[in-house]
Amino acid sequence: MHLYLLGATQTSSVLGSFLPLILMFAIFYVLLILPQQKQRKRHKALIESLKKGDKIITSSGIYGEISKTDQDTVDVEIAKGVIIKITKDNIAVRR
Repeated sequence: MHLYLLGATQTSSVLGSFLPLILMFAIFYVLLILPQQKQRKRHKALIESLKKGDKIITSSGIYGEISKTDQDTVDVEIAKGVIIKITKDNIAVRR
């Protein structure tokens, strides 16, 4: 009977040692992973809704207006007659 109690104590000890790790992972998930997933969804929706004439800001801080959209790229007019081609993933914000 003494061995049985020793086994139960070891089981609760192992569970008690993993409980802080489980709690840390749960906090990490709620504070970091969920907000990043929401941000990725919003950015994907932004990218999919882009059209000619939208005013945007790139992730490098360039302001411009979309003059043409392709599958993965957009042509952005940053000054009169100055057009650059960037990937859609580099668009940060629609103004």
